[in-house]
Amino acid sequence: MLYEADYFTEYVYRQPRTPDELQQLIEAAGAEAFSGYGCDGDTHWTPAALREWWHDRGLISEYLASRRTDWQAHDAKAGQRVAAAARSYAAYLDGELASHLRVYLFWLEERRSPTRADRLSHL
Repeated sequence: MLYEADYFTEYVYRQPRTPDELQQLIEAAGAEAFSGYGCDGDTHWTPAALREWWHDRGLISEYLASRRTDWQAHDAKAGQRVAAAARSYAAYLDGELASHLRVYLFWLEERRSPTRADRLSHL
């Protein structure tokens, strides 16, 4: 999870990979007072929207870099590890996110998980 903007609104930037990460996500969703967590991404994302988001991902990298000092200062006071989460998100954005989004794009287009024989579309 990452906390964003002045009010540190939280959002999930990567799906959990381990049982521990899944448990942390469940606990965060359970503690969210405004019911901001939803398992409804498939109703909001389309292949076109996903490709557009990917095309504009540089804006996210710029945002993460611009907030680094603020998050480090906040962490010094509150210890929420926001700066570490932002670094992790930036690394994910520059790394394996593309392959994960190609799988999700396949899901959006075909409504099934790809097999080894399936070709994944380009972003």
